[in-house]
Amino acid sequence: MIAISALAVAAGVIGGGVAAADPTTTPAPTPSPTGPAPGPVDASAPTPSPDATPAPGATPAPGATPAPGATPAGAPKSTIDSDGTYKVGVDIVPGTYASAGPVEGGACYWKRTGGPDGQTNVDNALTKKPAVVQIDPGDTTFKTDGCQPWTLTDQQPPAPAGPLLSQLQLRHALDTLNGMAGASGQGQMPPY
Repeated sequence: MIAISALAVAAGVIGGGVAAADPTTTPAPTPSPTGPAPGPVDASAPTPSPDATPAPGATPAPGATPAPGATPAGAPKSTIDSDGTYKVGVDIVPGTYASAGPVEGGACYWKRTGGPDGQTNVDNALTKKPAVVQIDPGDTTFKTDGCQPWTLTDQQPPAPAGPLLSQLQLRHALDTLNGMAGASGQGQMPPY
């Protein structure tokens, strides 16, 4: 019995002092270390710097400043990374955007809407080439489908087509439709 008591006292001394072995006394609070824990240090582990950019979805520390060029959470972005419809001034900033064109094997479609109802088609295009588009502050939305990412640029958008070019495009479209109608056994559409 003496050996068990001696063992219990020895365990109490090793485990944090004599008071820990006596259940009627409360142990003194252990001061918390202010530095790193003693022991080996893993030199390969990255050490966060005060200027480090937080992970996506992480809340920055109070008083922390965002990294240069970083878009604050909830602010309109200056890049469009995926297909979708984006609200101008809410999701994206207005300006001139450029895309390298369609994703491989497809076609790049974009559309600007505006007007008092927000549903008026301002401009749109379907292309297999790189594209540049001016999104105005008065536009309501910008839709993109099948395009590589869009980024804000200082490039100038192409000049709008003149009336002669538009008539040529209309004539080509009607010729194409007439050809398809004739091939399907339907009558031809009258010329415009």
